[in-house]
Amino acid sequence: MRVQTSERLELGRRALNFPSLIIPCWFCGQNEEKWDFVLVSDIHEIGSEKEIKRKKFLDELSKKGFTIKKIEDTKLFYGVRAPQHIFWKYQCLLTNPNSRQQNSSAHQDVPVTTRIRVVHFILQNTVTSDLEKLRDLMKKKVFEAAFPLHKKEDIREILKKKWARWRVLFKEQPIEEIRCYFGEKVALYFAWLGWYTYLLVFAALAGLATVAAGATVFSSSQVSKEICDANNTIMCPLCDQNCSFWVLSDTCTYAKVTHMIDNEATVVFAIFMAIWATVFLELWKRERATVAINWDLYGWDEEEEELALQLINNSQHEPRLYQHSYLRSTIVLVLAVLMIVVLIGIAHALVIYRAVAMALFTQSEVNLLSKHADTIAVMTGAVLHYVTIVIMTKVNWQVALFLCSLEKPRTFSEQENNFTVKIFIFQFFTNFSSLIYIAFFLGRINGHPGHYVRIAGHWRLEECHPSGCITDLFIQMAVIMLLKQTISNIMEYLIPWVSHQLRKKKKSPKKRSVMLGEEEEAEDPCKRQWLNNYELNEVNVFSLFNEYLEIVIQYSFTTIFVAAFPLAPLLALINNIIEIHMDAIKMMRLCRRMVPRKAKDIGIWLQVLEAIGTLAVIGNGLVIAITSDFIPVQVYKYMYSPCTRENHTSMDCSTGYINNSLSVFHIQDFEPHTKVLPEFNGVQIKECRYRDYRNADDYTYTIQFWHIFAARLAFLILFEHVALCVKLIAAWYIPDVPQKVKNQILTEKHSNLRDELSMMEYSTEV
Repeated sequence: MRVQTSERLELGRRALNFPSLIIPCWFCGQNEEKWDFVLVSDIHEIGSEKEIKRKKFLDELSKKGFTIKKIEDTKLFYGVRAPQHIFWKYQCLLTNPNSRQQNSSAHQDVPVTTRIRVVHFILQNTVTSDLEKLRDLMKKKVFEAAFPLHKKEDIREILKKKWARWRVLFKEQPIEEIRCYFGEKVALYFAWLGWYTYLLVFAALAGLATVAAGATVFSSSQVSKEICDANNTIMCPLCDQNCSFWVLSDTCTYAKVTHMIDNEATVVFAIFMAIWATVFLELWKRERATVAINWDLYGWDEEEEELALQLINNSQHEPRLYQHSYLRSTIVLVLAVLMIVVLIGIAHALVIYRAVAMALFTQSEVNLLSKHADTIAVMTGAVLHYVTIVIMTKVNWQVALFLCSLEKPRTFSEQENNFTVKIFIFQFFTNFSSLIYIAFFLGRINGHPGHYVRIAGHWRLEECHPSGCITDLFIQMAVIMLLKQTISNIMEYLIPWVSHQLRKKKKSPKKRSVMLGEEEEAEDPCKRQWLNNYELNEVNVFSLFNEYLEIVIQYSFTTIFVAAFPLAPLLALINNIIEIHMDAIKMMRLCRRMVPRKAKDIGIWLQVLEAIGTLAVIGNGLVIAITSDFIPVQVYKYMYSPCTRENHTSMDCSTGYINNSLSVFHIQDFEPHTKVLPEFNGVQIKECRYRDYRNADDYTYTIQFWHIFAARLAFLILFEHVALCVKLIAAWYIPDVPQKVKNQILTEKHSNLRDELSMMEYSTEV
């Protein structure tokens, strides 16, 4: 039966004003040794400032009706249990009070996750006479820790058996049990991660098919054949000092790898991934809607719950109103832009490293370094990029927290949303600035022989490989994804495991003398349980946020530049299968119990994922149009190849492409400080070739360059419009909410209104 809002508020007021009337007798005894939270403190001297502050805080809890139990070991442990009237208030304010009054046993229906969440809120918002809260006392080392308990209960054993072990690696997750133990927010994370991992199977298969097609169908491409057969094509030196000329056929292997990932199949795969990203999000919205209705979360409002908890904690509480300051927003915006500039500057530093490393490696006396200078420079640059990602992630974290504190958000959820946007933007530039340079600028702003663009007037910028720049991007992404996922997963599991083992050894209980008539505390059944929980690793409010951020950055790698690295979905799939169970083991066995939080979706992360989906269309379109050789080859085929002049049905229309794509440079036009060896294999060299479309006399761009430029631009516009239209059609075609869920909500609304009408008619008759 539905209750009018005024009736609901009245019952809420009664609950707030008359707690002494609502303590049911079933609570006494049944939950006598079930504690909601444990506070841990050092043993302070009697009369010390910390001891006085601790006593004041515990006294405030006692005034609210909390039961407190003290156990002393190497630390002081305080078990706290909230009085039942607090949860009755919660039910009256946020559920149907009439149904609760009709069924006295309904008070037992408060889930453990709700108890922990309510008690955690009260603990965090209890104010002492010194106007200090628990977080202030923890900063002053009055309390060392505060955590809910992992308890020996059936649901925990089920999770350990069906979820938190490696034997169930490929089995379905017990989402309902996760929800009952860790709350809706954690359950939604694992439901989303499981759904994402499931759909990655299709993306991984498509990526494998693309690579397989490149290795078989396109392995004998005319372009790579011409490079391998170019024994007489003399290329310009790769450095300025004592570098010799070289033969194009030396890069035969590199060319085969390039054309394995840079072919017609790549274009189809890029369009497929744009559609896949949309379908994934739309199907997740449907899955989320089903979960929300099954968990009775459709009518739940986070702001209403926060206000109810504030009133339960303090019936005189006044809500903090929304505020906005243009000055504060301007300061935050300016500082955020400055941080982005710093991150772009770091990407420029990596560019400088690559240029300097390339020059040094090519001049090295070690044959391996000089022969593969470009590949080694790319790979070492990728490793250095990974190191900067690790370092800047910590810096980005602190900067984002500082900017959020300047904004002064009203609630924790608002702070979390603001923090999410900032840290994602910072992490995006940290992870992708170097990739953006390689994809869209490498080899396009370096000038040409005789007029190179130089860093500090000395080191010239890198050139694109004669086979194309897409392989550089492939290597960069492969190194970063492999290092990031492998090292991150190892450290993510190894550090908590080692930390837990060290804490177990360090926190072993010490023997204490037993006074006459005093029962030894070690016999207390709660002591071992509390110590075991204390020995686990600490969790914080951002523990789940870290998991989201890690997967969302991985999703960015999987979608934005996937045209250059078709194996990214496969690596992501393998990582996620391991990640799910690694997180499960960590949460169940190595870390303290996370405070359950309620949620009806993944929050602002969905908007971030939608933004990434749009960036994926733009990024892949740019990779194919600019980085790939797909457009230049097509322009050559239809405008400059022998097929345009004669009807050669048996000839590959890309015949002659490599020779056509290489410009001629006269060595007498080298810059004065350039020192090259004029002879190559005993032959006097007068001219060399380089990758560009320039005239041989004045080195200006040829008409073919502008034809290719126009074709790139036209393809980019066409690709992005087609891909975005397909995304919109897919989003329209797949409803966000299943019809079954809509009909269930409609039926419930109709039933509630019919009940209200019946009550009104009954009241009128009476």
